[in-house]
Amino acid sequence: MTEPAAPPPPSREELPWVLEALLLAAEEPLGPAALARATGVGERSVRSGLDRLADDYEARGLRLLEEGGRYQLVTNPEYAPYVGRLLGDEGSVRLSRAALETLTIVAYRQPCTRGEVEAIRGVNSDRIVATLEQRGLIESVGTAHSPGRPRLYRPAPRFYEHFGLLGPSDLPPLPEDEPTETVEM
Repeated sequence: MTEPAAPPPPSREELPWVLEALLLAAEEPLGPAALARATGVGERSVRSGLDRLADDYEARGLRLLEEGGRYQLVTNPEYAPYVGRLLGDEGSVRLSRAALETLTIVAYRQPCTRGEVEAIRGVNSDRIVATLEQRGLIESVGTAHSPGRPRLYRPAPRFYEHFGLLGPSDLPPLPEDEPTETVEM
């Protein structure tokens, strides 16, 4: 039995739409190398096609999310109320103050260990980290090169989608520490 012939590479004009189809069909975010293999074009062409696709989505209901060198299509955060209405409560994620604190630490210190989160928060964070990972808001990205080889965490693509961000570069700057006044005695 012979293998079916590979389709010809798409034209430069068609490439963004082929990339869109691949990203919609994929079960997880894809990197430029995987997209290049699937389309039969080089990674540079893939990146150019992804840039064009992202530009085309500016006034539409989708966004191209890039996180960790991988891409996926997500809904425009501006339309979250409509998506939430369609999905009901399943689409919403309610977060406690402790969960938000933990997410903030992971987002700004990524990748970081649970121990680093606990050192900053000052309390045990086992359950919160496990819950955030279960909800798909953070993900394990390996282990640290330190004693015990603790797991390293970073925000998952769903984190950025939930907060209407396109990636780590969209995180707002942290406020500068305000100097504390010293009182002389």
